[in-house]
Amino acid sequence: MRRQGSFGETRRKSWVDRFGIWLSARRIKASVNGVAGKRIADFGCGYHAEISRSLLDSTDRLVLVDIALAADLKARPNVTAIEGRLPSALREIAGGSLDIIICNSVLEHLWAPLDTLGEIHRLLAPAGHCLLNVPSWRGKWFLEFSAYRLGLSPPEEMDDHKTYYDPKDLWPLLVKANFKPANIRCFKHKFGLNTFAICKKDSLGKRGDA
Repeated sequence: MRRQGSFGETRRKSWVDRFGIWLSARRIKASVNGVAGKRIADFGCGYHAEISRSLLDSTDRLVLVDIALAADLKARPNVTAIEGRLPSALREIAGGSLDIIICNSVLEHLWAPLDTLGEIHRLLAPAGHCLLNVPSWRGKWFLEFSAYRLGLSPPEEMDDHKTYYDPKDLWPLLVKANFKPANIRCFKHKFGLNTFAICKKDSLGKRGDA
């Protein structure tokens, strides 16, 4: 069954959800060397785009993509809001037009994650960076225990997961998406419950760059 809405659209977040978002935001911000003047996108950002919302006053352009987005985000003059599904919603964005792409807790919901990763590579400007976060196989147990036993995480989100990623699972997909091995950092974080990747597009416009 296809999901019908964005994360956070109809359900209030628990403290577990908020803590996870805070940890992801902390890692993402630590991986970005300043955002002033950079073109940033957040794919699968969630209804309220909590992580990117904190960047609104620091960037000239912020592209937000999800099934549905909050009205106040769509009203911001520096926000390009695209409502739709991945990867098809990305095809209206010009290739090479983004400096930083955030994709947080999204790939595990996709049947064909490589298609979205390929679009991410196409959309990055030369020397642009993609920041990816996904739950690991160790994280699967914690997420399901929190959702099914404790009721602290949305069970519908766990039921929508297609797979989980350790670094050895995610790294080959990033290479298939045309990122050079030398430009990929892939490691566990959040106490080993998640896998994080920092991918840089080749600055010379090679390896299948659009």
